Amino acid sequence: MNIPQLKKHELTFPNPNDANEDGIVAWGGDLNPPRLIRAYQNGIFPWYAKNDPIIWWSTDPRLIMELGDFKLSRSLKKSMKKFHYKIDANFIEVMKQCSSVKRENQNGTWIQDEIIEAYSALHDMDMAHSIESYQNGKLVGGLYGVVVGKVFCGESMFSLVNDASKSAYAILIKHLKFWGYDFIDSQVPTEHLKSLGAKEVTREYFLSRLY
Repeated sequence: MNIPQLKKHELTFPNPNDANEDGIVAWGGDLNPPRLIRAYQNGIFPWYAKNDPIIWWSTDPRLIMELGDFKLSRSLKKSMKKFHYKIDANFIEVMKQCSSVKRENQNGTWIQDEIIEAYSALHDMDMAHSIESYQNGKLVGGLYGVVVGKVFCGESMFSLVNDASKSAYAILIKHLKFWGYDFIDSQVPTEHLKSLGAKEVTREYFLSRLY
């Protein structure tokens, strides 16, 4: 299957249901806010290594967290008392910390300077947000993501001390419920998020919920 190349002067994407077996929808284009917004509205997200072209994905299966399915253990509930929390107080630093996290089966980080610049632009447009955990005044954990309608698309998280990112995630869940959101798009399945209650769904089902 030939993977379509996006043209920089066009914002349209191929149908995400036409992605190849790995979930790749297209490559190329740019990370300008209008294109990023269009991508997320269609269940597509960028993910690529440094010095590679931009790769656009719509994975199948997709991992989502139904807000009512989040498993708040007693140990995590206790850990949450060790931190205080802020929203959007240090968005760029959260992204930079996420970029420095070493992850299994990944060489280097995909959160490079152009990614930070692009999502910072979305943040300035009130379409990307961070949840931050602090301890003794120091940022020790957090996460960031993109808002599409009533869906929060989680991008990445980091933790410098035990349970700092999970605690921020729990705070996110609490606020999303209050704000009337539907679910969290966790994109690529991971055992860590599954242990917290996230589940795999088909791309078709995910898109039906997104639209």
